[in-house]
Amino acid sequence: MDVGTISLVLMLGLVVLLAIGMPLGFASAFMAVVVLLMKFEPALLMDPTLWGEGILTGRPGSGPLNILSQRIYGDVMTSYVLISIPLFIFMAALLERSGIAKDMYSSLNIWLNRTRGGIAIVTSIMAVIMAAMSGIIGGEVVLLGLIALPQMLRLGYNQNLAIGTICASGSLGTMIPPSIVLIIYGLITETSIKALFTAAFLPGFMLASFIIIYIIIRTRLHPEDAPLPELQPGEPVGAEKAKLFGGFMAVLVAGFSTALCLRALFFTVTGQNDVIEGVEPIFWGTPADVPWFAGLVAISLALIFFVFGRETTARGWALGKGLVPPIVVIGVVLGSIYGGITGITEAAGMGAISVLLIAIFRGEASFDLVWDSLMRTLKSTGTIIWVTIGATALAGAYTIAGGPTYVANLILGTDLPTMGIILIMMLILLFMGAFMDWVGIVLLIIPVFLPIVQRLPIEEIGFLGQLEPRYIAIWFGVVFCMNMQVSFLSPPFGPAAFYLKSVAPAHISLTDIFKGFLPFICIQLCALSVLLIWPPIVTILLK
Repeated sequence: MDVGTISLVLMLGLVVLLAIGMPLGFASAFMAVVVLLMKFEPALLMDPTLWGEGILTGRPGSGPLNILSQRIYGDVMTSYVLISIPLFIFMAALLERSGIAKDMYSSLNIWLNRTRGGIAIVTSIMAVIMAAMSGIIGGEVVLLGLIALPQMLRLGYNQNLAIGTICASGSLGTMIPPSIVLIIYGLITETSIKALFTAAFLPGFMLASFIIIYIIIRTRLHPEDAPLPELQPGEPVGAEKAKLFGGFMAVLVAGFSTALCLRALFFTVTGQNDVIEGVEPIFWGTPADVPWFAGLVAISLALIFFVFGRETTARGWALGKGLVPPIVVIGVVLGSIYGGITGITEAAGMGAISVLLIAIFRGEASFDLVWDSLMRTLKSTGTIIWVTIGATALAGAYTIAGGPTYVANLILGTDLPTMGIILIMMLILLFMGAFMDWVGIVLLIIPVFLPIVQRLPIEEIGFLGQLEPRYIAIWFGVVFCMNMQVSFLSPPFGPAAFYLKSVAPAHISLTDIFKGFLPFICIQLCALSVLLIWPPIVTILLK
């Protein structure tokens, strides 16, 4: 059977199976079998009595089925990086169920509550910090819905602004490392996950800054959308608050500088940072780094004792100490990756252990906390793994049938300009993102689209600057993640809406939630446009 017919049957079959409620993993696996039968034993579809006489069923352990099993088991399921996914999910579950996130929100709120739109800005900053800790989306939206939404509604914030801020900010885990979306993309496309993380930093924080800028502008133009809370007795304001914050930051810088200085001294004493030709030196771990860290410690101590004062510093620390555990977790996870200490999987394990130790230190750890977190990890990981198996089987079957080559020739044969082809891909990704889970899209669509992008004239990609050929897969991965960022808010099946609905007050309907998304979807599309117009933005930190 020709590939065009197989492609049409595949598309219609997936739509029908998903429409009747079949899980994506099972629907993909079923269509993988159908694709193989249509390609290699089409007669078996009409006459089941021919079982055992064709290339598929005659020798089940060989031929296309053997190639498919090797792709699923050998290329994906045995990948060491895949272990990081349940570890990051477990870390996010612990964060959600402990009081770490709540204390972080309270500390941020202290410093920004007298700013117009401050609660919404705090929510966005908290979402960025949580994204940098675990890279999980659903848990962030639920947690922000439990902590921030009641407070914003109580203070009289515009409902649409509150809803949109929570869901758009809570979805930043798609873009900001350590993003699970980037991990799966890197695994499927055999792209360096560390390079993907580095490339996604600027676009991720750019999107977060767009959201915060929008909040600031909107609340300045419409102050009634974000009333200021009443001033509480004894609450610091103005210069007093700035001095308290300065004292807190001085202690924070002194502590981290001391830790980094001791680390560099340890490497120096043990000889682990000796300069070896062809080997990259330890990041912030060389003898030349020691004076810098020692200088920072000295300056911080001088500020504490001679500028802010011990009493002010102690009070500032008490107000802001809720930010310390999240910063420690981020330092453990991202610091171990970029410091060359561990890989992605080990960093995920260290992050999970650090969160558990912090919960024990705070007296919040219990059997129920760990058990509930493990159960959520099991359910979420099981869903991702089954979708991965089914979608990998379907992508493999379609590849064996010649599907990617057919689609590539079909698209490239349209004689559209390079950016026209890329825009068509963006529209397809945005459309599919409104109806399908991101795991299925990255496993089914990316193996088809990425080879096409790699065949396009690189000098015609974007309008400002030019990508180097080695960065094409990385750039497309970041662009894909930005598309998935939009998909989390896109009606009718935007997951963020359903996550928030599960914890929102009864008077807030799904229609209200999707209505609040509209300006934030426009912000996400603006960020996507920046990546398409100026592709080299993803390579700034890679060079």
